[in-house]
Amino acid sequence: MTTLVGMLLSNRYRLDAQIGTGGMSTVYRALDQTLERQVAIKLLHRQIADDPDQLERFRREARAVAQLSHPHIVTVIDAGEEDGRPYIVFEHIDGETLKERIRRDGALPVDEAVAYAIEIARALGFAHHRHIVHRDVKPQNVLVDEEGSAKITDFGIARTLDEEGLTADGRVLGTTDYVAPEQALGHDVTGQSDLYSLGIVLFEMLTGEVPFKGENQVAVAMKHVREPLPDVQGLRPQVSATLAAVVDRATTKDLPRRYATDEALIADLEEALAIESARTAHVSHEATSVLRTLPGRTQRRVPLRLRHPAWILLGLVLAAVATTVVLLYGANETQRGTGTTNAPRAAPGLVPVSLAQDSTKDYDPLSEDKTESPGEVAFAVDRQPATTWSTETYQKGALNKAGVGLTVDARPSVAARRIVISSPSPGWIAEIYAARRQLPPTAPTQGQTPVGDPAWARISSAVSIDKEKVRIPLDTAGQDFRYYLVWITKLPDEGEVKISEVYLYRQG
Repeated sequence: MTTLVGMLLSNRYRLDAQIGTGGMSTVYRALDQTLERQVAIKLLHRQIADDPDQLERFRREARAVAQLSHPHIVTVIDAGEEDGRPYIVFEHIDGETLKERIRRDGALPVDEAVAYAIEIARALGFAHHRHIVHRDVKPQNVLVDEEGSAKITDFGIARTLDEEGLTADGRVLGTTDYVAPEQALGHDVTGQSDLYSLGIVLFEMLTGEVPFKGENQVAVAMKHVREPLPDVQGLRPQVSATLAAVVDRATTKDLPRRYATDEALIADLEEALAIESARTAHVSHEATSVLRTLPGRTQRRVPLRLRHPAWILLGLVLAAVATTVVLLYGANETQRGTGTTNAPRAAPGLVPVSLAQDSTKDYDPLSEDKTESPGEVAFAVDRQPATTWSTETYQKGALNKAGVGLTVDARPSVAARRIVISSPSPGWIAEIYAARRQLPPTAPTQGQTPVGDPAWARISSAVSIDKEKVRIPLDTAGQDFRYYLVWITKLPDEGEVKISEVYLYRQG
């Protein structure tokens, strides 16, 4: 198939790279030139664009997913048509599919597998309550972002329960490795069918393999109909009896015995995760994040160290105080740092940089008073999301200068690889610059390179801060810099940018 990389859709979306393809569509990474942000675009294949049934399925996906706004569902941004070819625009997720993760690493840590299952089940429950069944739940359709969080995508054969769907004629759709028995037989497909598929996904996360294999898809589908699931504990002895029972109930072929509701499955998965956290000394990052969202009844089963991070924080504070006392004897200029324990996960191989509490400074060289809310700058590194540094409020949301910003002093210096910006006021654009030894007195100019002190070096492209937390890769060419500048070049409509936290990351 001829590549469409470089094509411009609706005079707005430039296709930059192909990142996936399927039977009816191809997915591209693209640049939204209006908002200057990366997106993912699913473009219908030309050879099936004239098929009314296929076209309606594609349009139905856009309508279905556009109704769903959930932390664990990939968001639909836009939809359109170019030269007779419909497309859907999604948020772009930096990361990999759950299937890719399993292929690379094999069976996942038990607690992490359960945590992903909970996130997927919560997303499915959200869809089911809106009468939308996914019908193709599989690890290929679960994206794992850079923080390790799971997001369901590809509602390509989803349909609402309120109307007759195009697949109501008995055709079996979906991937047979995960297909529910009733779906394989062409019977009515409900939310219980999605829960069966999720149970198979959980089985694969725990064992590294799908339960059934055969010469072809029909043979595999018939095994889902007729054969019992292999014993998950026999394949993975570390799995608790509680968790094994959840897998068995989710994947039973007997519909009256299978989980009837998402809430029942989620409650049992949460119970299993609490038990797993009590059994193991080490709990994965994603499992820790999910543990903190468990209801109070289940929280009581979670070890104290995970229920009350303040106990851990107290120990870290005491250790930091002791270390500071020792260091003060040898360095009068030592500053208390932000620490790294609460930094969001960035990407494999990257570790957070601890910043001094006085490391931030407003940067406004293009105004008469040279200041921009200087009394709030410490809020950008205080690790308190509720506090923010903000720019002044500009009339009609338009800057009257090339830019304004916030600097971070990473003393003594570091070759930062990534910066994470948390902002409660999305809709603005920033570029990241760096300086080596001293804070440049003049504003940055596009195109500068990491040479020529005291000039600013441009180490990122323009990035749209279009959600609460944005991760920006930095290109320092392996060189250390002391100062990093978040240079704001476009404001949101309300005319004011707010930054709650800034994190820097280096190579681990």
